[in-house]
Amino acid sequence: MSPVAIGIIGIVVLVLTFILSMPVGFAMALVGLAGFCFLVSPPAGLSLLARDVFATFSSYSLTVIPMFMFMGAIAFATGMSRRLYDAGYILFGQMRGGLAMATIAGCASFAAICGSTNATAAAMGKVSLPEMKRYHYDDSLATGCVAAAGSLGILIPPSTIFIVYGILTEQSIGNLFLAGVLPGLLLATIFVTVVSFLCWRNPALGPSGMPTSWKEKLASLTGVIEMLVLFVLVIGGLFLGWFSPTQAGGAGAAGALLIGLARRQLSWQGFLRAIKDSLQITCEVMVIITGAIVFGHFIAVTTIPFVLADWVSSLPLPPAAIMGVIVLMYLLGGCFMDALALITLTIPIIYPVVIAMGFDPIWFGVIIVLVTEMGVITPPVGINVYVIKGIAEDVPLGTIFKGTFPFLIGLLIAAGLLIAFPQIALLLPGLAK
Repeated sequence: MSPVAIGIIGIVVLVLTFILSMPVGFAMALVGLAGFCFLVSPPAGLSLLARDVFATFSSYSLTVIPMFMFMGAIAFATGMSRRLYDAGYILFGQMRGGLAMATIAGCASFAAICGSTNATAAAMGKVSLPEMKRYHYDDSLATGCVAAAGSLGILIPPSTIFIVYGILTEQSIGNLFLAGVLPGLLLATIFVTVVSFLCWRNPALGPSGMPTSWKEKLASLTGVIEMLVLFVLVIGGLFLGWFSPTQAGGAGAAGALLIGLARRQLSWQGFLRAIKDSLQITCEVMVIITGAIVFGHFIAVTTIPFVLADWVSSLPLPPAAIMGVIVLMYLLGGCFMDALALITLTIPIIYPVVIAMGFDPIWFGVIIVLVTEMGVITPPVGINVYVIKGIAEDVPLGTIFKGTFPFLIGLLIAAGLLIAFPQIALLLPGLAK
């Protein structure tokens, strides 16, 4: 049996283990180890496993993950998500759909200090859903906008997905962070436009709230200052070359901790819970990365990436059409797999093809993150939808999925704009050189 055939069998077995709900990292490591042992030798496979585990868990570059996770956990524990939402409510609440717009603005702001889709959706959902219910918002709009806006957590930096993509492809994490800023703001603007359009067509979806004075609007901006300080510290430091990504994560975590202590809103229990949540998420990500690296070595010895690259380059299609096929593949894959799992599984195979076609790797990273965002709100996986279902237990799952559909169209529009105008993603990294 040829190495390519064995590689295909390995991929099929891996997908079956996902369907059987085996943990992603362990599944990739197990299949990768078995395949490598079969193609090379058992001693070589065991040696590879030990080397990959040690290299991953002793990697300095991966220390950026717990730092950014801790920054987001501390920000949530000190009530920063509540203050961001309150500011958005005062600014937008008097408009039709204003609470939904405030939620999107809050998610975009919290994403700048978090880096996780489900954490962003959970943090803002706990704050915004009771308020939208109190003001008689339609359930589908209320839950759909929180689930969709939570996806901004992996596009607006700092982003766990950007970190993993940068490590797997050996690209600059700092440049990836910078590349996500403008697309993230663009997507948040598109989401707000979607809400405005829906409420223009049917005002009953999002009734207007109480009007506020300009004095109150200006005063509300104090709730955004903390987020801006952290964002400028982290992204500004990267942009100006003051920090490496790991140092920026440490500075951001220290800044969030100091803000919490200064406001006297960080309890000892909240501090311990933030540490526990950060460690749990970090360990999950590290295990997935380790499994992806082991599986990537197996895929490499099967020669599938090279065969696929040669086949794609021989297709009578322009590179843009081939990129469209890749984007469609990720869109469909995101319906069945978690974003992190999908990226770690496919990047070793797809990345060489993309580079061979001459596409910019930083731009491709933003495209992949944007497309996999669609997976967090599409059935049957749709992890953000299930997060929101856990908060709004009285809302049927079908209603939440229905509410995410208009925002899915917004994501497709954003992806189309990025494909048509790559400079949206490449402008800030270019300026930083």
